[in-house]
Amino acid sequence: MRFARLLLLLALLPLTACATGKDAAGRSDTFEFVSPGGQTTIHYPVPQRKKVANLKGQSLREPGKDISLADYSGKVVLLNLWGAWCGPCRAESRTLQAIADSGRGRGIRVLGLNVRDNPKYAADFVKDLKLGYESIFDPSGRVALQLRGLPLAAVPISLVVDKQQRVAAVYLGAVLRTDVQPTLDRVLAE
Repeated sequence: MRFARLLLLLALLPLTACATGKDAAGRSDTFEFVSPGGQTTIHYPVPQRKKVANLKGQSLREPGKDISLADYSGKVVLLNLWGAWCGPCRAESRTLQAIADSGRGRGIRVLGLNVRDNPKYAADFVKDLKLGYESIFDPSGRVALQLRGLPLAAVPISLVVDKQQRVAAVYLGAVLRTDVQPTLDRVLAE
């Protein structure tokens, strides 16, 4: 009986360790995804926007170089979670490159977040598709986990991040330019 209580206590300990402190989940000032009614596209009015975590990690294009979402402060960012193993990610990559090319001079950037991938496959994906925008390499998925609540098994996922690094919109699934360009333009004009 004493052994069973000890096991129960040890099982509950991690839950209580995560429930308090200034790094506790559920902070009201940090973005946490919720899909009301199972929506796959969600737009956040300015007063409801929350800051996104400062995602940072190693560059996929330049191994050894660290990059961060904070590097794009003051820009509107289309943050795209993708994997080389993901067919829809391959399909939308040309759209993302077109957005990156046309937005560069206007203050719009595309930043990829490559999740759960083999470094060779991810690098080949970028090279084969001639993608010129940067991606954070996140083979363990730890960087992406900072985007609390996102269904990471359902990539691609795109987030429109405003100039103040707050989430303005979320798109679950592959995007078309006609889906995201109006949102990018509206957020850029804010």
